[in-house]
Amino acid sequence: MKIYLNDAFVSKENAKVSVFDHGFLYGDGIFEGIRLYDGCVFKLEEHLERFEYSAKAIMLELPWTRKQISDVVCETCRQNGLRDGYIRLIATRGVGSLGLSPRNCEKPQLICIADKIQLYPQEYYEKGLKIITVPTRRINPSALPPMVKSLNYLNNILAKIEALHVGYMEAIMMNDQGYVAECTGDNIFIIQKGTLYTPLTSSGALKGITRSAALEVAGDLGMPVVETNLTRYDVWCADECFLTGTAAELIPVIEVDGRSIGTGKPGAFTLRFLEQFHKKVSREGTMI
Repeated sequence: MKIYLNDAFVSKENAKVSVFDHGFLYGDGIFEGIRLYDGCVFKLEEHLERFEYSAKAIMLELPWTRKQISDVVCETCRQNGLRDGYIRLIATRGVGSLGLSPRNCEKPQLICIADKIQLYPQEYYEKGLKIITVPTRRINPSALPPMVKSLNYLNNILAKIEALHVGYMEAIMMNDQGYVAECTGDNIFIIQKGTLYTPLTSSGALKGITRSAALEVAGDLGMPVVETNLTRYDVWCADECFLTGTAAELIPVIEVDGRSIGTGKPGAFTLRFLEQFHKKVSREGTMI
């Protein structure tokens, strides 16, 4: 495997960063998770725009143009002979000194990894996923905007651990007001009486690229969409539920907190979303 690391492609074994890099020391950096489908990078421009916005939000000045970063992403896929896979694009504040101040970080670091990924076993995409709500809450958007894809994911990791400890692969995270925010790594949607509902980004939900793709699919299907505050009760009583994420793609949910969703099987609307989503990824990409 070849990793892009600061103007060069190096082997996986030699892809090393300094222990004084502020991305390692303090989580001071940003990332994007991007999918490659049949030799095309899905919604690359949207990902790179969000990458730039995340950098701006944390006052990290990127010395690379969008075209340069785009070329890095595509070339990393080519170097690894990939046609389908997952791309992790990372920028850190760079090497500095101990202490929170970034003033001694002279040069940001750019890293790109491209590899295969399957977040959940295939059977869950066919039969549906069971999830629970966990105690760890989503960080308040006024503390750290959820739109920033920062390297500090400890909040989500703790929620994931809580789910794994009781035998679940994914979990719902509430915000500090008690509303549904998102899952540990995915956005959440419910369908009730023919309308698609999903949490507001102001509730702590990431403005996911795959989330946006799902909203586009709803438009293609003529389904009304409502972005609003959702309670656990709303999710429990939904006709259907599914999750979206770059790594997860689109996966049905059949049980939440021990309560069956709808019939306890992936619903008809969810299956239509899956079908339309797969059509969308096949035609909306940047050739590598």
